[in-house]
Amino acid sequence: MITNKVMKKRTKPLILKKYELLLPRLHINFPRLPDMQHEYNKRKKGYKGELQVDYHLETLPPEFTILQDVCLQVQGRTFQMDNLVITQQAIYIVDVKNYNGTIIFDTTFDQFTRDDGKVEMGFSHPITQVELQQSNLQQWLLERNLPNIPIYYFIAISDPSTIIKVEGDKEIIAKVVAHGANIPKKIMDVNTQLASGATFQNRKMGHAISKESTEFDMDIMTMHGIKSADLLPGVECPDCGVLGIKRVHSGWKCYKCKKKFRDAHKPALAAYLLFVTPWITNSECMRFLKFNAKNVATRLLREYGLFYDEGRRRWIEK
Repeated sequence: MITNKVMKKRTKPLILKKYELLLPRLHINFPRLPDMQHEYNKRKKGYKGELQVDYHLETLPPEFTILQDVCLQVQGRTFQMDNLVITQQAIYIVDVKNYNGTIIFDTTFDQFTRDDGKVEMGFSHPITQVELQQSNLQQWLLERNLPNIPIYYFIAISDPSTIIKVEGDKEIIAKVVAHGANIPKKIMDVNTQLASGATFQNRKMGHAISKESTEFDMDIMTMHGIKSADLLPGVECPDCGVLGIKRVHSGWKCYKCKKKFRDAHKPALAAYLLFVTPWITNSECMRFLKFNAKNVATRLLREYGLFYDEGRRRWIEK
């Protein structure tokens, strides 16, 4: 249920899109490929969990303002929050976790583990993570002389089949941790208790935060030790994923599945501009897309929306 209360809507994360462009262009024997695939799968699972929780949060009353995937800077640091729900009484940070099996919060030793039936593994404590987000957001509001609105937080477990266990003080964990479907009620309960206190302009606050929110990014090339020379050239088949399909009249044809596509080259150009250089020449276009026709390169680059710099004889993004 999508309503106008969602002021900032979630889109596929830039880092996830980067992995999807990069992974097909690495040789199967690239040393860091397994690590990259693991990181991609983890982020893809996280995004899927966020979308599941979005569905539940969007059932909140229309007077609540929702911002999805917020990324801000404070004192030179970037911090990212999965969801902000802003009411006239408070701001609620909703951090999303997508775990399989059983998760255990140990309040005695202040540790967090997951048991997927095969191995028990420790993770960074979700409450510590969201408390840092709370502190950063408070500092961000203070630096901009915005109202000192109360900030609460919740941790949404996106998969309803995940079992939540607590060793120690169950009440402390139960106040802030729940499956995604139960988070709206928790927000409503707290907000009702605050109803007699000070009120704030939640839409105005939402606009101020949304205006400064940027897209969270990371240099995954450096992170995984990848050089531009490691990238395999060629156009990927949108259907079967084979790399190196052929340029034919007004399109591309896959030699494996025999299907034809008009715009199969666009992800290859996006990968080049992201990971090689933010500009491209006709000759580099022909080399990277693996065809030999300068007039076709000119047309494809123009249609892609690039601007031709005559002085430097190269195409750049407008």
